[in-house]
Amino acid sequence: MTGEGRRPWVVGIAGASGTPYAVAAIGALLDGGEDVDLVVSRAARLTILDETGISFRDSHWRDDLAALLDWKPSDARLEAVRYWTAGDFAAGPSSGSYPARGMLVIPATAAAVAGISIGLSKDLLQRAASVNLKERRPVVLVVRETPLASTTLEQLLTLSREGAVILPASPGFYAGGQSVQRLVDFVAGKALDALGVEHSLLRRWNGRLGEQRG
Repeated sequence: MTGEGRRPWVVGIAGASGTPYAVAAIGALLDGGEDVDLVVSRAARLTILDETGISFRDSHWRDDLAALLDWKPSDARLEAVRYWTAGDFAAGPSSGSYPARGMLVIPATAAAVAGISIGLSKDLLQRAASVNLKERRPVVLVVRETPLASTTLEQLLTLSREGAVILPASPGFYAGGQSVQRLVDFVAGKALDALGVEHSLLRRWNGRLGEQRG
């Protein structure tokens, strides 16, 4: 939806390994008719380049996002995306009055976790997450670090107590996990479950062994 009635999900991509998780989640949100506000940290742009070969540029974000999604830049679904640069502290998602539905950080680095937990607001990603927390909107952090230091665990506990959902990038193999993409989709699907967004990324457990394969 465009215009005054727009209520987007803010999606932040931090610099941890896990670009495919973000791509799967964004694609599913757009396929489901959801609006997306996208924030890509500076470190994430390096990770995207390393993992996909795509140089994500602020000035050509639409083309680069389309390449990540394997869509054409003219795809109408991309009209639902608004991109904000990581250094733009005047951006809509930096304010609690901005009508966001909530935020997904996928993947989330330990550095992003630290910044959000103490309200550092080092960049727009951290600021937007802090804003959505204080406004009591859904916030999901897909943590992609291992092992986790004690300090990070304490920060994650703090964020959980503040209302965030801590969702480690831990795929379930029971859901027909015979390909990398299935495992990626499982994690992205669980993240969207936590936001309350309908999707078809993963197979649901039906209680019958052997029927999740294939």
